[in-house]
Amino acid sequence: METPLKAWLEKDGALLRLRLSRPKANLVDAAMIAALHAALGQYRRHVMLRGVLVDAEGPHFSFGASVEEHLPAQCATMLASLHALLLEMLEFPVPVMVAVQGQCLGGGLELALACGRIFAAPNAQFGQPEIKLGVFAPAASALLPYRVNQPDAEDLLLTGRSIAADEALRMGLVQQLAEDPAAAAVGWFDQHLVGRSAAALACATVAARGVMQRQVRERLAELERLYLEWLMRTHDANEGLAAFLEKRQPAWTHQ
Repeated sequence: METPLKAWLEKDGALLRLRLSRPKANLVDAAMIAALHAALGQYRRHVMLRGVLVDAEGPHFSFGASVEEHLPAQCATMLASLHALLLEMLEFPVPVMVAVQGQCLGGGLELALACGRIFAAPNAQFGQPEIKLGVFAPAASALLPYRVNQPDAEDLLLTGRSIAADEALRMGLVQQLAEDPAAAAVGWFDQHLVGRSAAALACATVAARGVMQRQVRERLAELERLYLEWLMRTHDANEGLAAFLEKRQPAWTHQ
């Protein structure tokens, strides 16, 4: 089976490129999570590394996680593996950038939120649509308040609406718009990071993110319990997921 991820080094080993390569959806499913985890583990100790750039093939960055893996039989495993990956990205010892085009939704946006600077194409769309399925987004609930203000985080989490790249820029979710966001990210890396000491950059990254890392780790554990022990015992969570897979409107009981 072809790997869902391409990984390689550039800039004489200074930049790790990770490319989601299962267009058009680039689902953040079990296979993608495992591939990203393996690549990060392989290159984590690379002595010359000064940055990571995550991007994607095809017209869209990612449609999000697999809805099938959200069903009761699999959701505990899915959440644990996704959250372990996001923590690994948050705690990676060099800056992680992400370049987004097209749709960046659900688990795809959670993946981007665990990175540092987000570079986006003008056509990019960002959203956490989980609430429309009768569930919520644990990782985004922990990460969004670090990226935007609390009311804007609640807007995205509670409405499920998608926002365009220009609104995401004004909100502070995106740091730069560019027709070629990957090239813009590489340009930013060349200007600001490639000339730095890898050892100093690793220490500075840990120093800058330390409090956030600890708080997000604690919040994810709390949110997993909320998701598994409360939400997934409701009728509406199971009804919403089933309705999506059956391509019909959900019948909410509000319980």
